[in-house]
Amino acid sequence: MIAPEDLADLLAPTAGAAAGPPETTRPVLLDVRWRLLGPPGRGDHAARRIPGAVFVDLDTELAAGPSAPGPGGRHPLPGPAALQAVLRAAGIRDDAPGQLVVAYDDVDGSVAARAWWLLRWAGVAPGRIRVLDGGFTAWEAIGLPVAGTEGDAPEPDPAPPGDLVVRPGAMPVVDADGAAALARDGVLLDARAAARFRGETEPVDPRAGHIPGARNTPAAATAGPDGRWPAAGVLADRFRAAGMAPGTPAGAYCGSGINACAIVLALEESGLTTPDAPAALYPGSWSEWSSDPQRPAATGDRPWAARE
Repeated sequence: MIAPEDLADLLAPTAGAAAGPPETTRPVLLDVRWRLLGPPGRGDHAARRIPGAVFVDLDTELAAGPSAPGPGGRHPLPGPAALQAVLRAAGIRDDAPGQLVVAYDDVDGSVAARAWWLLRWAGVAPGRIRVLDGGFTAWEAIGLPVAGTEGDAPEPDPAPPGDLVVRPGAMPVVDADGAAALARDGVLLDARAAARFRGETEPVDPRAGHIPGARNTPAAATAGPDGRWPAAGVLADRFRAAGMAPGTPAGAYCGSGINACAIVLALEESGLTTPDAPAALYPGSWSEWSSDPQRPAATGDRPWAARE
């Protein structure tokens, strides 16, 4: 994570001026604002954005296009070539250790974490990638400059196209069988809201409930009321309560593999996992699992509660 104040310092016109060319010293900003039931975030980006930010569409650029529940889930991982084109267009370079990439949304980082995860999966070094703590809401709340049709801050010159080579596979993923194994033999964390985990409601996917054995740690509860994340120790206590410990085989899922990325990030922030041994992501998540009638669904608060 990176605080808005720290990002503002890095974006100052004189920041890093003597360190090298602008394309390797100025952070690349990815605006990934998105809402499950719409409207699209592109309009928000056009109206008000952090100066220099590039909008990246979650549905069509950070996923292989929105789809119906089924194999791969509602937000399948993008193909390497398609993702490479998106990241190059944003100006991300391949061998540029001084170039930071910062993703932001307008809530609690749970959507921006998808960009963080994909960059890591693509082979970008962990030290180069951050999520803006508190997102655009926190940026505006402390009066930092805003560009767009409703902002008056000047835009910097656009960065030249990047040359990033996507090398997929640097972050672990599991399929449905792998998720079931983690729920049985390790810790599988469900990032959805508690009511969806318990099976009381299901607004978008074929069936309600959760993967038997999963533990509920809603991504939205990771942050405080202001959208900022707590200290590492607080995060660690939350995950320990769900059965996590250093070295425990762990994975995360949600509705379609978006918010679960925030759990993978939060586990690293907590110190319970490391960049060398991160938690696995189940990209298909509940949208894939629930579309298969052969897969059981548990309901209630407990991991192994009543199953269909």
